[in-house]
Amino acid sequence: MPNARHKHAKSPQYARRVIPLVLASGILAAVPVGVAAWPNGSDDLPAVARMTVTVDPLRLESVSRGLDERPPLPRGTRSPTAAAATPAPTPTATPTLTPTPEPTAIGQLYVTTALNVRSGPSRDAEVLAVLARGTEVAVTGTTEGSWTQVIHDGVAAWVNGEYLSETKPAEETTTAGGGISYAECASGSAVEDGLTPDAIRVHRAVCAEFPSVTSYGGARSGGGEHSVGRALDIMVSSSSLGDAIASFVKANYRELGVSEVIWSQQIWTVERAGDGWRWMEDRGSATANHYDHVHVTVYGNSGG
Repeated sequence: MPNARHKHAKSPQYARRVIPLVLASGILAAVPVGVAAWPNGSDDLPAVARMTVTVDPLRLESVSRGLDERPPLPRGTRSPTAAAATPAPTPTATPTLTPTPEPTAIGQLYVTTALNVRSGPSRDAEVLAVLARGTEVAVTGTTEGSWTQVIHDGVAAWVNGEYLSETKPAEETTTAGGGISYAECASGSAVEDGLTPDAIRVHRAVCAEFPSVTSYGGARSGGGEHSVGRALDIMVSSSSLGDAIASFVKANYRELGVSEVIWSQQIWTVERAGDGWRWMEDRGSATANHYDHVHVTVYGNSGG
């Protein structure tokens, strides 16, 4: 019967496979190579399997240090993977702006009422300033509809040409000494029945300043400002008288509490004072178009 020990003996080729594995680890300084137990409890290994391999730790450390102590790249040397430098941007030429030519004046006109100066020929254009009555303005001769181009602060602007005149307007009429009389009207005060305090002030002030006027229209039914005592009609016998009364009331609108004046088919309001007198649509008759009376609307009780 063959010897059982020979049945499990390992060949020298097996030992040659084990030894490189031990050398590659480098963990132990001296490693006894062998097998703890062969199958069937045999410890009869070939002589080559019981050899001792010695690894010098200092030699391994020297090799490792040599890898870490490689000289650095010379200063200024670029890595092969460094990105190429970004080229400098090409400067863009700044366009030359052509200056806007300054407007040229061809004449002078006068403002006939407080008048808005606008940035364009439209009521929607920005209001740049408000010119007082009697202000002299330079005009360029350019018009667009009812709008006239003027020179304001050295630049072209626009005003409503309907309120420009070749002659300077007279000073607006006020009472002597700048005061307004609120004494009862000599011709009677029956018209004051139903009027608000502001409307009464207008009646008495006009009556004192223009004693020739004897006919007024006050509160009445039918709706509108008259029905609530906030309007007064001042009947006139001539356009010059109507002009004077309209001018007087407008000049004293703050003290009298006036919000609106209608005369000779034109309207002036506090809200749009900068637009001056504005034309109204044709209503078909002298009375409806306010050619025979000055219509005054008040706030109610804000004057004085």
